[in-house]
Amino acid sequence: MVKSLPLALRATAALLLAGVVIWWALGGAHRGWSMNRVPVNKTDEITGIAFVEYEDRFVPGLEMLGGGAGAAVLLFGLSFLFRKSHSTLKPTNS
Repeated sequence: MVKSLPLALRATAALLLAGVVIWWALGGAHRGWSMNRVPVNKTDEITGIAFVEYEDRFVPGLEMLGGGAGAAVLLFGLSFLFRKSHSTLKPTNS
């Protein structure tokens, strides 16, 4: 079990990082804070005046990307705690 645990943690970290980057990119790749409402510029058909309406939609920001990347780095780092220890003592022949 000890041999497979580091490999499982590293694979989980890689999948988590890839999944978070893909989710962030497909969600709009917003390079600011996450938004629950997105501004949409519109123009009045009669007067031609431009105005802003807000659309209820979630757009993930950099804090989501950073949090997911941080969790992946943490899992990857934890995988090194389960490495096999090497003994430095040599057996003596008597």
